[in-house]
Amino acid sequence: MTEGRTHFPIEPWALTETSIDHDSLGVNESVFALANGHIGMRGTLEEGEPSVVPGTYLNGYFEERPLPYAEAGYGFPEEGQTVVNVTDGKLIRLLVGDSPLDLDYGQIISHERTLDLRAGVLRRCTQWRSPNGRTVEVLSTRLVSLTRRAIAAIRYEVRCTDDGGDLYVAIQSDLLANEVIENSGSDDPRAAAALRKPLQSELHTGRGRHAVLVHQTKTSRLRMAAGMDHDVLIPDSASEDLEVSADLARYTLAARLPAGEKLRMVKYLAYGWSSRRSSAAVRDQVEGALSVAKLAGWDRLAAEQRELLDGHWAQADVTIEGDDELQQAVRVGMFHVLQAGLRAERQPIPAKGLTGPGYDGHAFWDTETYVLPVLTYTAPEAVRDALIWRWSTLELARERAAVLGQRGAAFPWRTIRGEETSGYWPAGTAAFHVNADIADAVVRYWHATHDETFDADHGTEMLVETARLWASLGHLDDGRGFRIDGVTGPDEYTAVVDNNVYTNLMAQRNLREAVAAVGRQPGVAGRLQVTDDELAVWTEAAEKMRIPFDDELGVHMTSEGFTRHQEWDFEGTPPEKYPLLLHYPYFEIYRKQVVKQADLVMALHLRGDAFTQEQKVADFAYYEARTVRDSSLSAAQQAVVAAECGHLQLAYDYWGEAALTDLQNLHGNSGHGLHIASLAGGWTVAVAGFGGMRDHDGRLTFAPRLPPQLTGLGFRVVYRGRCLRVRITQEQAVYQLMDGEPLEIGHHGETVTVTGAELVLDVPPAPEVAPVHQPAHCAPRRRGRPSGQ
Repeated sequence: MTEGRTHFPIEPWALTETSIDHDSLGVNESVFALANGHIGMRGTLEEGEPSVVPGTYLNGYFEERPLPYAEAGYGFPEEGQTVVNVTDGKLIRLLVGDSPLDLDYGQIISHERTLDLRAGVLRRCTQWRSPNGRTVEVLSTRLVSLTRRAIAAIRYEVRCTDDGGDLYVAIQSDLLANEVIENSGSDDPRAAAALRKPLQSELHTGRGRHAVLVHQTKTSRLRMAAGMDHDVLIPDSASEDLEVSADLARYTLAARLPAGEKLRMVKYLAYGWSSRRSSAAVRDQVEGALSVAKLAGWDRLAAEQRELLDGHWAQADVTIEGDDELQQAVRVGMFHVLQAGLRAERQPIPAKGLTGPGYDGHAFWDTETYVLPVLTYTAPEAVRDALIWRWSTLELARERAAVLGQRGAAFPWRTIRGEETSGYWPAGTAAFHVNADIADAVVRYWHATHDETFDADHGTEMLVETARLWASLGHLDDGRGFRIDGVTGPDEYTAVVDNNVYTNLMAQRNLREAVAAVGRQPGVAGRLQVTDDELAVWTEAAEKMRIPFDDELGVHMTSEGFTRHQEWDFEGTPPEKYPLLLHYPYFEIYRKQVVKQADLVMALHLRGDAFTQEQKVADFAYYEARTVRDSSLSAAQQAVVAAECGHLQLAYDYWGEAALTDLQNLHGNSGHGLHIASLAGGWTVAVAGFGGMRDHDGRLTFAPRLPPQLTGLGFRVVYRGRCLRVRITQEQAVYQLMDGEPLEIGHHGETVTVTGAELVLDVPPAPEVAPVHQPAHCAPRRRGRPSGQ
């Protein structure tokens, strides 16, 4: 699905639509989505129409389907997993007299919806004149609780705003299962078939204003329950009714509204699912959560939401002086990253979060490499849960490694429950770097928190099993070091290659950190039967890791022989032929020097300790000229390295592209869910790019510099129980601990100690570097002059 751009007013703490634009309807459903890591609700209107993808999702809840192969092969996964649109509780339909409120009919006098980033709610105010001439104002506030994992709620108000006398209205509040969706988000007909009425009714109950529906998927046999209850405030006479059937529960409230009077209803929703508990047990779980939420009431739920977010922003906010548009975009991105992971609680963080059905709801390496670094330094408790989910799939990863003839654990390229569900080997199974990415997230969390319990119970085991994979997958080649052949790095335009630099360097860190973890946790090492000979193999493999370098060109090869491949004809490639994978055969792409997304450049960031500054400058210039950014994952990483190399204007341009990917629908597909990794990139560029923060070997260092457009940048990071505040201007950086013991950090190569007092240090000027260029038609997507300049 391709949609046009949405234009939002620039606000520091909110995102607002001021009209109904059908061209951007799907995008707005994504950007106005509310979630908490367990429940996700797309930003469709309460009335249900107009809509594009009216989704409601539960993290980890999916249906299975057969994977398509034109020609099957050994080790190919047999089953796919697709996220299910579960029972929709957002629906509240309004009849004004005998006319249903539908914004495609009647007259919209005014309409505004606002995502409030501080309150964590979606507010809506619509004034509408029905075809029968009556005028009403509808106010709604929607909340998915960040403090009560199973709970969502909607406050819905209707007021008669004309002088036509008493107005009779009816509200229909629904739970609807097996909702018909024309745009499923998947081009695979098998997925469409699996999702056609995926929920089978098992139980339905109702009384008064309260109802619960329990369903089970046909193949995956996952059971879920959705419940609703209501509080109502009625100005005059009213009647009520409840009907409950297998796929629909409907509470109907009919009322007489005198002119100027208001009807108010609060709808409480609860969701739960299980692969093991009975239908009665899942029903009881939801009933209990619903009762407690209704007892707390709307005001308390809203106050809890605000209090949690106040605390989060106090230790996580990024402030930007000089670019109001970017300020808004970065905060929107951080809000959605928090929503994606805060209450996931040992479930994956999908690439789209819970904002849409894109990528079938799968989690990829995006989680560990893009999303978890943000949460590590802003909401570390969410990272712990996400990594424990990975650990919970370890046995499946061991089984997958055994199928592939390897030792240790081979984590899946894409999955929901833990099984490999990628049907394309070159960009799936061969992308073994996902295992080192997971290990990298484990190590980063350990260094940032010193969580001893996690290290002993979960982290060390993951490091050991991924190290075993690398020792098994690679081999020592006399005189040429330790080789890892036949793999695919982050760049999917260079597939099944030998010695991908990113993969090898991340595997090197994995091996070294596994040795260190065994030293910290001898008990775990004994349980896993780690031997001294095994440690010696890991140490030697790390020391002798093969890192291809082209001596003639003076740059690293992204993989063995890459710089000797034929150049891609960028000048002869028209702009409408991008992305290349949709217009050229993979065979043609694989054998040319063309890069889909940052690969070696990402290694310059995440393994910057393995390169000299001169190598970074040369490597960045070489690959900048060959990277087409056919992936939303690329711009943020290119921005970080551009900033480090001194290309501050280029870094600034890429920052805008990463942060605005969904707000401006730059890839034309935001309607099926947000690009959570790219949104995380808004924080990453601020902190790692222009803040210059690195965390190599568990030591925080900073090398801040600002682009000329900005007069100031501020951010806070949580590190080992402390909150560190950093404020940067063109000339100086100010470091200050908001709490905790003194902290030793680095500033442009100098070791300093930060305390509760402000530490003011000079920012050296950026080095002079030769200009770099991008392939034809692949320059950063530039924005107009931002407000605030």
